[in-house]
Amino acid sequence: MCQKFTPDELNRMNHQSKNDIIFQMQDRLDKLEHDYETLIEQIRLANQQKFGRSTEKLSEIAGQLSFFNEPEAFCDETAGEPDIDDVIDECLKKPRRPKKKGQREEDLKDFPQEEVPHDVSRDTLDAAFGEGNWKTMPDEIYWQLRFEPAKWIAEKHIIKVYVGTDGLHQDEFLRGDHPKTLFKGSIATASLEAAIINSKYVNSMPIDRISKDFDANGLHLSRQTMSNWTVWSAERYFTPVYDYMKARQLQAHVNQCDETTVEVIHDDRPAGSKSYMWVHLTGELSPDPKIIVYEYQKTRHSDHPKEYYKDFKGILVTDGLAQYHKIARELEHLENANCWAHARRDFTDAIKAIGKGNQKAIKESTAYKALVRIGAIYDLEGALRELTPEERLKERQTSIKPLVEEYFAWVKEILENKTLLPKGKAADGLHYSVNQEEYLKLFLTDGEIPIDDSASERALRNFTLGRKNWMTINTVRGAQASAVIYSITETARANKLNVYYYIKHLLTELPRLLDENGNIEQSQLEPLMPWSKDLPVDCYSKRRN
Repeated sequence: MCQKFTPDELNRMNHQSKNDIIFQMQDRLDKLEHDYETLIEQIRLANQQKFGRSTEKLSEIAGQLSFFNEPEAFCDETAGEPDIDDVIDECLKKPRRPKKKGQREEDLKDFPQEEVPHDVSRDTLDAAFGEGNWKTMPDEIYWQLRFEPAKWIAEKHIIKVYVGTDGLHQDEFLRGDHPKTLFKGSIATASLEAAIINSKYVNSMPIDRISKDFDANGLHLSRQTMSNWTVWSAERYFTPVYDYMKARQLQAHVNQCDETTVEVIHDDRPAGSKSYMWVHLTGELSPDPKIIVYEYQKTRHSDHPKEYYKDFKGILVTDGLAQYHKIARELEHLENANCWAHARRDFTDAIKAIGKGNQKAIKESTAYKALVRIGAIYDLEGALRELTPEERLKERQTSIKPLVEEYFAWVKEILENKTLLPKGKAADGLHYSVNQEEYLKLFLTDGEIPIDDSASERALRNFTLGRKNWMTINTVRGAQASAVIYSITETARANKLNVYYYIKHLLTELPRLLDENGNIEQSQLEPLMPWSKDLPVDCYSKRRN
């Protein structure tokens, strides 16, 4: 606490001593004001994160229609005045467009169909109209869609056995040809295991819930049985596919990377210790196949991405985590590009902390002005997605680079003026941009580099959704198996496959490729990859039956 002076003590002080006390009080008041504003910002942001929508769109957090919803943006003095009829027409409610005739039949054409007639008996007709005083009119037709719960078919495999009774092959046995089973002595089939994997890794259902759902439909499979099948599938069949995907992913010129937490119960560490699921994927704008590889690690240490990318030659797009900059310095052939979505995140939080109710404060804030500038960069970049990398680079140099340079010049000018609270979210955003400037500008030098790392966050979304449902993973072995399976299911999704049919196809074909040592020759895997054009038609279809 500050020292308190009595009136007599103040009267006895000389002029310089009083000035010193005043200066001290001013410094203390400035600090208290900064701390107060920071605390209010933190409280507002915490409330928004707890009760508000999770969005980074300025149009939503600021409560307006558009980044550029201003008179200056739409002013066009050459435009003619609207006619009164045009104004009235726009106000009138437009009639609802009639549904295209036969559209429902078209929508349902690929489903198994069953006709259900609803006739009138001849006696009823004669009673209503008189005998013979009626004729048939065109039928009225309406459609409904019936759902039937999952069903199982018990396959009884009968293997014919023959034995030689005479000649050179007397007493030799010959058995009918039959497919290899997934697991020795198991009732598991490719279709059943595919259903389990699809439920857990695509639909994010915990094994316990899958077991209860099966049980309700007459099939009792314990959680342990389903877990065993899943781990065995990952280790025995999917690992060669996983390794092949990883090798192909690292051949791409641009890769992206991110990580998220996961709790593994039995990992030889204290309860509650954080583990990490890393995701690595080919660049969002790369012409290479879309490949997503998950990797489980106990920590977030830079040694993990360094080991993963030790032979990679190209650009790695990430957030601003120091670990990535460190490996870029240590690996000669790797360059690190950073994410503009992360650059705008602190500004977004600053706007959320102000609140939608204070539009004037929002419009005057540094965070708003920063987001408008970044939004303009994103608007131009969004129009370049369909271009080739060469065309995209040319357009970036022409139209986007000047905006980027202006943004960083503006950021540095704001920081030099020292008009912001040193600890606020807006100040954090400005400092982040300056510190990451070199890495944020790298996308301007290569048409394959995406403007942000949002593709990595999207690749992790299904995993994080599943994590909310099952909360933890029991063992390290289970975490590694999940990494393998998520890699395959998410890559299949990225290549627009029907995951159930694709997993069923893999579990049908991979057992046939195993040699006597349980290995698969990598040259045989290319036709089975999610990006292959040789997959069965079912793998591209929607599940209708």
